[in-house]
Amino acid sequence: METRGEQMLALRRARMAAAPAFLRGGFRPFFLGGATWAIVALALWLAALVGAIALPTTFDPLAWHRHEMLFGFVGAVIAGFLLTAIPNWTGRLPIAGGPLLALALLWAAARAAVLFSAVFGAGVAALLDVGFYLVFAALAAREVVAGGNRNLPVVGVVALFALANAADHAVAAGMIADDGLGWRAGLALVVMLISIVGGRIVPSFTRNWLTRQGVREGLPDQPGQFDRFTLMITAAALLSWVAAPDGLGVGAALAVAAAMQALRLARWKGVRTLRDPLVAVLHVGYAWVPAGLALLSASVIEPAIPRTAAIHALTAGAMVTMILAVMTRATLGHTGRALRAGPATTALYALITLAALIRIAVPFDLVDYTRGLEISGLAWTAAFALFLAVYGPMLVTPRRGE
Repeated sequence: METRGEQMLALRRARMAAAPAFLRGGFRPFFLGGATWAIVALALWLAALVGAIALPTTFDPLAWHRHEMLFGFVGAVIAGFLLTAIPNWTGRLPIAGGPLLALALLWAAARAAVLFSAVFGAGVAALLDVGFYLVFAALAAREVVAGGNRNLPVVGVVALFALANAADHAVAAGMIADDGLGWRAGLALVVMLISIVGGRIVPSFTRNWLTRQGVREGLPDQPGQFDRFTLMITAAALLSWVAAPDGLGVGAALAVAAAMQALRLARWKGVRTLRDPLVAVLHVGYAWVPAGLALLSASVIEPAIPRTAAIHALTAGAMVTMILAVMTRATLGHTGRALRAGPATTALYALITLAALIRIAVPFDLVDYTRGLEISGLAWTAAFALFLAVYGPMLVTPRRGE
């Protein structure tokens, strides 16, 4: 007689077989939805910024832009990545079919509810938006626990992300006086997620690539004591910044974290991967972490240094570059294609790097404000449009060989 676990596994297999290709892996709907929302949300904010439209949301335009870039776009890609990574960690079949569709629709409903919160109500928006992350965290925790896997702390980051999201809604409703608490907490959690997951995949993929090139010495080490210490210092520095962004000692703590992250990155031998954009871009994306932490430290110590430059180094730089690096690589690998960056993929990496550099230059008055936003916005849009043009068809069609 079958056990309940065997029955659930059989049900999951049947659901995978019956599901359309688009719903056979979390990366498919969430990478496609996240990339689309990256373009739409930016276009709406830029239109609101020049007075062309009025956003029907209870958030002010800048707060809505921050919220949707962080909890809308970035959150979608995190969901897609983890829903794809967790089956690899646990050996269990991925969430697919109806349950995956329901989760994706909940994310989409949350985006619409936040945008139209002035119509539907702030409470409905918060319920759907925070609810998505709570449901996602519960599903992820169930899979990790059932698989006896050690990655439960990563799931914990998702649960904390839900709390940061709730705090951002509370700020918009006037319930929390610190108007930056929610987005600062969300940003810090994503930087930590990049530090944790990036600290595994960047040296691992680099080591694998170098080995295939015949390199046998000086390969990147697997994460060790130094990496764990770096994570602890980074977490402590970011926590102090979230709690007291102008507090005594915060700038110094962030500077130490930046230095350790830079040393950590240097140990991964990224300069040796320049011939393969698919690997090199992971190093470029991670390099924005110490750069952003250093800029954030400088802005705390010297208020004349614009803090928005540091924020965009961590968001438009680290988060978005790593997102495109992971989305392109994961889509190629999980749809049965060769791990090779073609001209369009290399171009979108260059475009997103240009977008980040221009956006960081704007607060320093190195570029005219309006012209800088226009150039950065166009480069951003072109990068994600290229992703959708090249990778969109892969995300909605069966894996090669199926």
